[in-house]
Amino acid sequence: MTILTLVQQVNIEEKLKNATDNNYQIGIIIGSFIPFVVLIGLAYWMYTSAKKRDKEL
Repeated sequence: MTILTLVQQVNIEEKLKNATDNNYQIGIIIGSFIPFVVLIGLAYWMYTSAKKRDKEL
């Protein structure tokens, strides 16, 4: 697992410094936040489904 994380590490500051224009910079920023948004959505879905399950019991 550590090998996979070493391969996936991305230096966002380096990419922003070498960006060709503002659209590319915006894409980098949005792309870096997407995994967190997906995880938050998954956590919320799990919370609500567990809450509904407790009400049914």
